[in-house]
Amino acid sequence: MTSAQVEKQHDGNEAEGSASGEGYHRALGARQIQMIAIGGAIGTGLFLGAGKAISKAGPSLILAYAIAGLVIFFIMRALGELLMYRPVSGSFSEYAREFVSPFAGFVTGWTYWLFWVVTGITEVTAAAQYMAFWTHDSFPQWAYALIFTVILYGANLISVKLFGELEFWFSMVKVTAIVGMILICAGILTIGFSDAAATASVSNLWSDGGFFPKGLGGTLMTLQIVMFAFLAVELVGVTAGESKDPEKTLPKAINTVPWRIAVFYVGALIMILSVVPWTHFQPGVSPFVAAFEKMGLGIGAAIVNFVVLTAALSSCNSGMYSTGRMLRDLALNGQGPKFFTQLTKNGTPLVGTTFSAALMLVGVWINYVAPGKAFDYVVSFATISGMWAWIMILVCQIRYRAKADRGELPTSPFRAPGAPYTSWFALLFIGMVIVMMGVDKDARVSLYCAPLWGLVLFVSYQFLKSRNPENAAFAKR
Repeated sequence: MTSAQVEKQHDGNEAEGSASGEGYHRALGARQIQMIAIGGAIGTGLFLGAGKAISKAGPSLILAYAIAGLVIFFIMRALGELLMYRPVSGSFSEYAREFVSPFAGFVTGWTYWLFWVVTGITEVTAAAQYMAFWTHDSFPQWAYALIFTVILYGANLISVKLFGELEFWFSMVKVTAIVGMILICAGILTIGFSDAAATASVSNLWSDGGFFPKGLGGTLMTLQIVMFAFLAVELVGVTAGESKDPEKTLPKAINTVPWRIAVFYVGALIMILSVVPWTHFQPGVSPFVAAFEKMGLGIGAAIVNFVVLTAALSSCNSGMYSTGRMLRDLALNGQGPKFFTQLTKNGTPLVGTTFSAALMLVGVWINYVAPGKAFDYVVSFATISGMWAWIMILVCQIRYRAKADRGELPTSPFRAPGAPYTSWFALLFIGMVIVMMGVDKDARVSLYCAPLWGLVLFVSYQFLKSRNPENAAFAKR
C-alpha cells in the first residue's frame, strides 16, 4: 500500500463493512480476528510435521517447540511494536521499504506472497495424505491434491464476511480437537482407560532412550520442521492492523502467543508422548491419529483425521485468499502487473486469486512425481520463504527502535520487552535454523532455490523501476 492509501484507510471515516479505500469490503469483527489468530498457530506443521520430528528427536522435541515458541513471541512483539507505530495492511513490505530500502520492500512483498503459495501446496499435500487414512492408497494422492485445489479456489469467490465466519469455525474445530485430545490423554494417565492405559506414564518422556534419544544433533535437525509449524502466526498482525480498533485488538492477539504455544504445542506433545512412547510414531503419519490408534480408539482416530484434514484445507483456504490480496497490494504500489488490481463486485481480487491458485497446481505435479517426498520438499521451501518475513520484521524493529530512542520517530505504545537484544537473539536463532537446513539433505533444496528467486526479483525490480522511476514505491523515505 502506498503512503496515500495508508492515510486514507486510517482517516476513520469508513463505515464498518463498507468498501475500504482499496476497494475491499472490510467486515472482519474482533471475534473472528481473535479466533483466526488462535487457529493460525495450529496447522499442518503440528498435525502432520510433528510425526517426522518426533521420530527424529523423540521427547526432546518438546524443548525444541518451547524454545522456538519463545523466539516466535519475540518476533510477534517486534511486529506489534511496528504495527502500533503505524498500522498498515501489507505491513511487512511497507516496513522493509521504510527502514531498509525500496528493494527490500519489494522482495519482502513478493516473497511473502510466494510463501503463501508454497504453504497452500503444503496444506493440499497434507490433506491428500490424510485421505489415505480412509482410502488406503486406492485413490492416487495427486488426484486428491487436484480436487482440493479446485474446490478451495471456488470457495474463495465468497465475501470477506463469509470467509471470516468460515475461518472462525474452522479454527474452532482445531482448537476443540486439541483441547479434547489433551483431556483424553489426561484421563488415560490419571483414571486409566483404553488399550494404552497399561503403558501410559509420564516416564515415557525419558525412559526409552532418555529425553534426548537421538542426541542434541537430532533435536537441532528438527528445528526447520518446528519453525515451519509456527509460520503464519505473523498473519494476525496484518489482520489486526486492518481492524477497526487495532490499539486494543493487536496487543490482545499478540499477548496470547505464549499460552497458545504452551497449550497447543508443548502441552499437546507432553500428553501424547506420555501416553504413547515416541518410538511408535512414524514420519508422514499424524501423531494425533497414531496416538488414538494406539489407544484402541478407532473412532477417535477417524475423528481426529477428519479434524486435521479440515485444518489443512482451512490453512490452504486462508493462504489462497491472502495471496490474491497480496498481489493486489503489490500492483497498487506499482510493484506488480496492473491487472492484479481488478476486483469483482463483491470485493474479491479474482485475477490475483486465480493466478495464485494456478501456481498451487504445481503441488499436484509434485504429488504425482514424488508423493513420498512431496511434504518434505514443500515444507523446506515454505520455511525459508516464510522466515524472510520474520527477518525483515526483526531488522525493521531494531532500526525503528533506534530512531525512536533518538527522538526521530514517535515511540510505539506497545514496545517489545527486552528489545533490541531479544530481536538480535531471534535473528541469531533464525540464522542457526538456516544453517541446520543446509545440513539436512531434504531441506537443502530450498537453499538452492533461494538465490534463484532473489535473482528473479532483482531483475523484475530493475525492470519495473526503469518503467516508472517516479513511483513512490521505489523511493526511500
